[in-house]
Amino acid sequence: MTIKNIVVLISGRGTNLEAILRAAADEGWDVQPGARVAAVVSNRADAAGLEIARAAGVAWHVVAHAEYGSREAFEEALARTIDIHSPALVVLAGFMRVLTPGFVDRYQGRLVNIHPSLLPLFPGLRTHRQALAAGVRIHGATVHFVSNDVDGGAIIAQAAVPVQPGDDETALAERVLVQEHTLLPRAVRMVLEGRVRLDRGRVMLDGVGPNQLSLLAP
Repeated sequence: MTIKNIVVLISGRGTNLEAILRAAADEGWDVQPGARVAAVVSNRADAAGLEIARAAGVAWHVVAHAEYGSREAFEEALARTIDIHSPALVVLAGFMRVLTPGFVDRYQGRLVNIHPSLLPLFPGLRTHRQALAAGVRIHGATVHFVSNDVDGGAIIAQAAVPVQPGDDETALAERVLVQEHTLLPRAVRMVLEGRVRLDRGRVMLDGVGPNQLSLLAP
């Protein structure tokens, strides 16, 4: 059996990386769907998530965006590093860089991202602040295929989190993050199993029930 390689891109703490590694170990991803996290790549040498990769025995790389004169030059170096591992899937797990169309097209259909809002609401940064300012009662997280529109790609799965009276950004962010740690591994596994795929910009489902595409936190 050919093992499907996953490359995870991070910029910071790596808690979603840790969630993927934990799910892969607990659920036996090496057997089904026959996959492993082959490498972790960060654009920051000080990203705490690199220590998670080291502790797990996963290959890790730093491609520091500040060392390149253009976004395209950085992405070309990033792509060369990713391609060393022949990835079946590239997962953006807190990777804080906007990607150019050339990079997105290179990994079309095998590039996914997790975003801390219920897209299409609140794309971009400071999503929890945006949610509180808008007065919404439900917030959450989204896993989506990456497209050339920032946070605008086809949605794979979502998790909804009620906004509680008295919530501030920190409290809301922590509650959303708990759901991210369940949602992202679930979505990654479904893509690796071929039960979710991208077809001409739309998500196609094969044997996936609604309860596998959404979570609702109490």
